[in-house]
Amino acid sequence: MKEQIGFESLTGLIAFARAGSLGSYTAAARALSVSPSAVSKSIQRLEQQLGVVLFTRTTRSLALTPEGRDLHERVLRLLQDAQEIEQAAKRARAEPSGTVRVAASLPVGLYMLAPLLAQFRQRQPEVRIDLRLGDERVNVIDEGIDVALRIGDLPDSRLLSRRLSPYRLCCYASPDYLDKYGMPQHPDELVDHETVNLRYKSSGQLFRWPFNVGDREIELVLPAAIVVDASEGVLTTVAAGAGIGMAASFMAASWVERGALVPVLADFAVEKHNLTVLWPESRRANPAVRAFLDLLFAQL
Repeated sequence: MKEQIGFESLTGLIAFARAGSLGSYTAAARALSVSPSAVSKSIQRLEQQLGVVLFTRTTRSLALTPEGRDLHERVLRLLQDAQEIEQAAKRARAEPSGTVRVAASLPVGLYMLAPLLAQFRQRQPEVRIDLRLGDERVNVIDEGIDVALRIGDLPDSRLLSRRLSPYRLCCYASPDYLDKYGMPQHPDELVDHETVNLRYKSSGQLFRWPFNVGDREIELVLPAAIVVDASEGVLTTVAAGAGIGMAASFMAASWVERGALVPVLADFAVEKHNLTVLWPESRRANPAVRAFLDLLFAQL
């Protein structure tokens, strides 16, 4: 069983590290705000505990022995780690300030993040937000991103992550369209309706509409009369009465609230649990990043 290090050993290691770096007990004492005799006694006790001679001493010089030189390098690393721990604790206690760089897809940024920014600024007026929106998946670490929101798989294991609340993929249509063409009762009936679909910019593929039918999930690719390469364009086109489209519930919510869109085939909607917030481990203790994450976890 390893013997635990005592308080006297710690003070001896600190005195030894300073004396070894500065070349004298007097200089070490001055740096530590203690007397030279206190430094000398601490180092003597340390030598007795370790069973090695750390310095060769003369009336004019103080030099590390080979054993002392090896131990000195180790102690310096130990004290550097201790200083980093202290600095991390101070940062964690500090008031949030600075800039938080956030990356997300355009839909997530517009419909989930942007509405929260005014509230966040009221809570944290010293923190600025740099919100970067786009369909391209950014490299969080290489591009200096503090927080990212992603939908889908998470291949980067270097990042910390947390799932956010689920959302639903559901069909929507305008009241005028439904008054004219009626409400479908089953996904199979969509082939008899005008539909608006999304085409992914990255791959050029059409979005496959998922539905819960019975105890299984199916996907349909409908012969849409209108194809748009932006999900916001799908909602705007559908709200104008062009047909039925599918969108995430967090995107369609404001349209539904003001009566511009009506959920269609809601009983067949699919719930998704793949919205995730990610951040580098190096940013975990940053007060501004922590404050922004706390808001996301509370609101989303």
